[in-house]
Amino acid sequence: MQAQSEIGRRSGTALYHGWLVVAAAFLVAMFGFGLGFYGPGIYLVGLQDRHGWPAAELSSAVTVYYLLGATLLFFWVGHWFDRYGTRAVVAIGAAALGGGLILLSSVAERWQVYAAFAIMSLGWAVMSGAAINIIVAPWFDKRRGLAISWAMNGASAGGVVFAPLLSFLIARFGFAGAVDIAAAAMPAIVLPVALLVLRPKRLGEHDAPDSAPADRPTAAGANPEWRIGAVLRSRGFVTISLPFALGLTAQVGFLTHQMAFLAPVMGAVMAGWAISLTTFAAILGRIVTGFVVDRLDRRLVAGANFIVQALGTAMLALGTTQTALYAGCALFGLGVGNMTSLPGLIVQQEFPREHFARAISLVVAINQFSFAFGPSLVGQLQQASGSYAAALCLCLAIQLVAALIIVSQRRSVA
Repeated sequence: MQAQSEIGRRSGTALYHGWLVVAAAFLVAMFGFGLGFYGPGIYLVGLQDRHGWPAAELSSAVTVYYLLGATLLFFWVGHWFDRYGTRAVVAIGAAALGGGLILLSSVAERWQVYAAFAIMSLGWAVMSGAAINIIVAPWFDKRRGLAISWAMNGASAGGVVFAPLLSFLIARFGFAGAVDIAAAAMPAIVLPVALLVLRPKRLGEHDAPDSAPADRPTAAGANPEWRIGAVLRSRGFVTISLPFALGLTAQVGFLTHQMAFLAPVMGAVMAGWAISLTTFAAILGRIVTGFVVDRLDRRLVAGANFIVQALGTAMLALGTTQTALYAGCALFGLGVGNMTSLPGLIVQQEFPREHFARAISLVVAINQFSFAFGPSLVGQLQQASGSYAAALCLCLAIQLVAALIIVSQRRSVA
């Protein structure tokens, strides 16, 4: 029996535990993004309908929520994963996100909304894009891009599943009942999976017999010291964090206003289909990129991703027919998913693996600090000009600048 098991491992027929980790990370991303990223907009509508509180004040609570999550990512989350392991950190994050949602469902004062979102920010920080990269990366060498792309599709699945599900539950059980159901379901599903699947990788456990580490090599016996100041000043880090911070600011800004931009032109129903097309294009783009990114220069892939989104933005800005607007949404959507998976792949390629968790946490934190202001930036430009044309032109310019920055460092990458 042992001999057969060994033959199975050598022939590649035995199930590699890393793929179970990918499935677990997919689930973590689905709940983390579904309830922590796509959910806040739905919670705000529910709270406004229930209490009659001003939308502007509720929106500021979401901004604080994202900023607190970014602060946790910047200073602590990478260290927590290194010290306590993925199993414990994800379990605590699921409990925090669920606990914050339960508090949100029972708020009676406006300050309690801020308190609930503050608790939820811990769960969002440790179940967002940085966490998915940290969970999956140690398990894969040669096929890392494919694995992370599949895991990060959980983020898109979260939008596809939870946006309509929460709306249905609110209509059926009311806001408090719907949020309580979601809050109870998440730890009930995520915690057992985390405890059973998210174990450390054992010494000598490889995803393929011929796989070679894709991380930047570390000299034998070397243990590079982590110096956050030096990392933040390094050209390599700047040319990863800055373009994705710019790109995500444009992306989140547009996606937040996508319905408001499209509905007056094509109607609410057709605009809803355009948003669904954007989401499915995001999944398709991430899957296709996952199959090829490990064989290509990852910075060039990222640059191409920015260009594709820029083309989509241009079509949206210039389009006057439904066909052109649908095409613009599809092109824009092809780049949406890759914006969260590509930063980790580039960090893994250019930073020592000892620094990966902290480096990717810094990148995601900077991204989150930046994109927290994307919706208000697009909204202010729309209000000042009376249309979304100026905002779309700014997004287009941002995407082109991001493409130039991300490829500017590629010659120095070994």
